[in-house]
Amino acid sequence: MPAKKIAVVIGSLRKDSLNRKFAHEIIALAPPSLEFEIVEIGELAIYNQDLEENGATAPQAWTHFRQRIKDADGVLFFTPEYNRSIPAPLKNAIDVGSRPYGSSVWSGKPAGIVSISPGATGAFGANHHLRQCTVFLDMPLLQQPEAYIGGAANLLGADGKLNNDSTKQFLKKFIDTYATWVETNARK
Repeated sequence: MPAKKIAVVIGSLRKDSLNRKFAHEIIALAPPSLEFEIVEIGELAIYNQDLEENGATAPQAWTHFRQRIKDADGVLFFTPEYNRSIPAPLKNAIDVGSRPYGSSVWSGKPAGIVSISPGATGAFGANHHLRQCTVFLDMPLLQQPEAYIGGAANLLGADGKLNNDSTKQFLKKFIDTYATWVETNARK
């Protein structure tokens, strides 16, 4: 059976972000039943319905993004927390992918959320706000294990790799469970 294609959407735009580092660490722990593609969101223009209405052609970055999500069997989100919610670029990506109305590329894609923060709460607020979005987007969301990674900077060595065995074991359990979730919930 071919590997399921998973779109990885990272809410932080920083090249050296903790979320990006953890995304790579989780990808490295994943079973071969999953194939990952990081889908960048930094070039997406702020969603404005006028840009694709009344004969206007949607920006190329929107079209490309939508196609990459559409081609995926599932979506794995990585998010930091900004002001107790998700970062603006991530919300914008969600909006771009959900429009035009009735043509959402998110619908039916099995999702997982990993929230990562240098703070103690592990971006709990962002994780839950993103969960609210996935409900409206009709994305079957992995409920357990929940992945809130607090104190994230202390869990990586100078090389950017995980240096904490219990965190590595937890993330392995998370990605293995997500693989099963995708297999169960991906559209055939």
